[in-house]
Amino acid sequence: MARMTASVYTSHVPLIGVAIDNDLTQDEYFKPLFDGYQIGRQWATANTPDVVILVFNDHANAFALDIVPTFALGMSETFAPADEGWGARPVPSVEGHPALAAHIAHSVIRDDFDLTLVNNIPVDHGCTVPLSIMYDRPSSWPCKVIPLFVNVVQYPIASAKRCLDLGKAIRRAVESFDEDLNVQIWGTGGMSHQLQGQRAGLINQPWDQAFLERLVHDPEDLATMEHVEFVREGGSEGIELVMWLVARGAMSDLVGGKAPVEVHRHYHVPASNTAAGQLILEEANPH
Repeated sequence: MARMTASVYTSHVPLIGVAIDNDLTQDEYFKPLFDGYQIGRQWATANTPDVVILVFNDHANAFALDIVPTFALGMSETFAPADEGWGARPVPSVEGHPALAAHIAHSVIRDDFDLTLVNNIPVDHGCTVPLSIMYDRPSSWPCKVIPLFVNVVQYPIASAKRCLDLGKAIRRAVESFDEDLNVQIWGTGGMSHQLQGQRAGLINQPWDQAFLERLVHDPEDLATMEHVEFVREGGSEGIELVMWLVARGAMSDLVGGKAPVEVHRHYHVPASNTAAGQLILEEANPH
């Protein structure tokens, strides 16, 4: 049977992709950020899964504001990098896993989550930057990827608890898939940042650090946080952190298993106009 072995949490700041694409990672500004990614990259190389379920939000590239699904699952064999206004990133296309995606769709919808199922849709920096953070610049990505789009752009937005519960449902789906697959789930976006308005440039380091602690040690309590606190403390784009709860919900301790092992934590300010965070949690018995 398929098994969930780890969860990864990372910011998906577009400037990080620009730095990678243009060989700027060792420049004075970027070096401290990318030095902190090295342990994660080493872990990723040693623990490459068969499939990553990659949770991210679209930035008006796959979905215009006339149709915004709350949760959408990518069903295709291939997802091309999106042209975000200055050309597509020079990265490989994302190769999907339609069989596992179809199984997840059936299982999660039977668990009363109304997924939108999408084909032939591009993936923007929300998806490709996390892959670059972990795998740098390969000729092809080393694993299959199932994109899971979460609306954090247009209200109403799913609650933090709903996102955590979706992760639990995804775990059940993966564990009932009749194929020997090593699966990871990645939650992306955040951390604290605001891109517009009177508070543009907001970064709240103490709140970010507290969020990381609660995500590791008390995710059920963290999932009671209301949207207003995400926005008040983490900025308007800090709401992206609900996507980290989807990934956290897929770990076994929330269904009676052992607490996950924290492999790596990295936090850096600033990365562009945001705080950048990274966390890797591995199942206590991943194999």
